[in-house]
Amino acid sequence: MKDLEFGFSDKNITPWGGMILMKKMLDHFGFIKALEESPLPKPGSNRGYSSIQLIQQFMISIWCGANRYEHYEVTRCDNVLKKIFGFKKMSGHRAISRLFAKFDQALCEKVFNYLYGWFFKSLNIKHITLDLDSTVMTRYGKQQGATKGYNPKKKGRASHHPLMAFIADTEMIANLWLRPGSTHSSNNVTGFLGSTLEKLGDINCSLVRADTGFSNNDFLMNLEERNLNYVIALPMMQPLQRAMANQAGWWPLEESGGEGIEVCCFEHETNSWDKPRRVVAIRQSIKVRASVNKHALGKQLSFFSEEDERYGKYRYNAMVTDLKLSALEVWRLYRGRANCENRIKELKYDFGADNFNQKDFFATEATLNTAMIAYNLMSLFRKALLKEKSSQTLKTLRYKLFGTAGYIVNSGRKRILNLALAMNKREWVNGLWDRSSSFTKPVKFSPIFEPS
Repeated sequence: MKDLEFGFSDKNITPWGGMILMKKMLDHFGFIKALEESPLPKPGSNRGYSSIQLIQQFMISIWCGANRYEHYEVTRCDNVLKKIFGFKKMSGHRAISRLFAKFDQALCEKVFNYLYGWFFKSLNIKHITLDLDSTVMTRYGKQQGATKGYNPKKKGRASHHPLMAFIADTEMIANLWLRPGSTHSSNNVTGFLGSTLEKLGDINCSLVRADTGFSNNDFLMNLEERNLNYVIALPMMQPLQRAMANQAGWWPLEESGGEGIEVCCFEHETNSWDKPRRVVAIRQSIKVRASVNKHALGKQLSFFSEEDERYGKYRYNAMVTDLKLSALEVWRLYRGRANCENRIKELKYDFGADNFNQKDFFATEATLNTAMIAYNLMSLFRKALLKEKSSQTLKTLRYKLFGTAGYIVNSGRKRILNLALAMNKREWVNGLWDRSSSFTKPVKFSPIFEPS
């Protein structure tokens, strides 16, 4: 290394040459046209950046690893990315934050109702399974709506508590509402559900899944009035625990991997419900499941000691449903909901959902919803182009594909992006290039659950 020196080059080289595949897919899918037809605010002057470019730059920077506004300076100086996406000049992060600062509640509804609606209309799916969840986003400044509430990791710290809706069949996001940190999980969930169904348009929601925070009577009645099938986890309150303890109809799973698991089904009415509903319960032997799966899921019945020979050796779960399926099938359907927790983690770690916030409440909501659209487009890339059985995270794709060095050369009247790729990866990337402009529209997906 003693004889190794360094120098400089005037050649425009990008570390993100793989982004050309995203650009190709966006053009084929019609995303730029959708932005042009959406009610985005216009620039304040002729010299201002168009909202269409700023939205694209925001998403490009997220895909390239930005999770704060200041990180956009990395892509701002990338002349190759500028040419790939056809921008005359790259904006700084302040122009992007000023765009989102223009959003109020009415503009948020108009813009994102249109963009979500356009996106889902482009997906050829008739039945979807909708997963509802909420998450805590810790804040460290004095943003509007950042209040103290339930915050398991940063107790006492102000936060936002958004509601989120996930389409399990496509691993995409259907809706996001930002809420103050002191808001309960189920607060205004009926309005959120109505907004989500409006965005989905003609797509039929065949099943709604949610955790214990959504099991209140008003929400269940709303689902029943809309004729929506549901499976929702129940909190382990003492009346429910007593009902589970009194059940004699537990039957064990007789399949491989189901050792130590028993299920049962019964009618139950909680103190807050206006009628009895069907409850599916699961209990897992702590001793058996520890040897099969290292831990047993669920909770022990709190009014029995852990040493109790009859009840202390199990952990329990329960869910309410209107489905007429067997208890085992209901439980299997609900277990798939756990995947939305992985979606939330990826949104926070790879898409910066925890860190993109502004002082104004609706500016933050607009920022987050744009990040959600960016997530959906990346999910489309994974489904339509990669077509792999297991979805790779954005972080993996950055290392594996998008983070590919490249530079543009002129060949006659053509411009060619040369990518620095190992020989054994070139055939794979050529295949992605072909699929990026030839995949079938609308994109087809197979539903998880179809009502009989």
